[in-house]
Amino acid sequence: MKAWRTIALHTAVAAGFMFLLQRYGLSATLESSLLWAIVFGGCAAGLAYSQANR
Repeated sequence: MKAWRTIALHTAVAAGFMFLLQRYGLSATLESSLLWAIVFGGCAAGLAYSQANR
C-alpha cells in the first residue's frame, strides 16, 4: 500500500509542478498546461512504479 501512495504522490507533485511552470512561468494556455501536466504526471507515475517494484 505504501508503494501506491508514493506513486500517487510523485504523480501529483510532478503534474502540479509542470502545470505551474507552464501556466505561470511560461505563460502557456490552460489547455496546453493541462496537457503537459497530464503527460509529465504519467511519466512520473511510470518512473515511480518502476522504482517501487525494483
